[in-house]
Amino acid sequence: QVQLVESGGGLVLPGGSLRLSCAASGRIARIDDMAWYRQGPRMERELVATISSAGNSKYADSVKGRFTISRDNAKNTIYLQMSNLKPDDTAVYYCHASVLAIGASSEYIASNMWGQGTQVAVSS
Repeated sequence: QVQLVESGGGLVLPGGSLRLSCAASGRIARIDDMAWYRQGPRMERELVATISSAGNSKYADSVKGRFTISRDNAKNTIYLQMSNLKPDDTAVYYCHASVLAIGASSEYIASNMWGQGTQVAVSS
């Protein structure tokens, strides 16, 4: 069974920085695109940044120049370095991955996986 586990959230002052991590574990044949989403209070979940297996990244306009997504394929892990944080960045941050898992009979199973989320709060 494949799972994604996020870590690194917390409370930070405006202008501060945090680094989120998301590690995938289980019987994994391949991971294609990975991404960070967030959902603020009374908001819909929105895409923050994506990264391909080749390392190509894209960002939401609201975080360009402040957030950096990176990836370690050997560890099946992505990171989100967040700088110059603003109160509007307050949200639960979720990791997403397009995974090709290996089933019990060694079959391949394509899945869209989500982590459990990690809270980021930006407040003075």
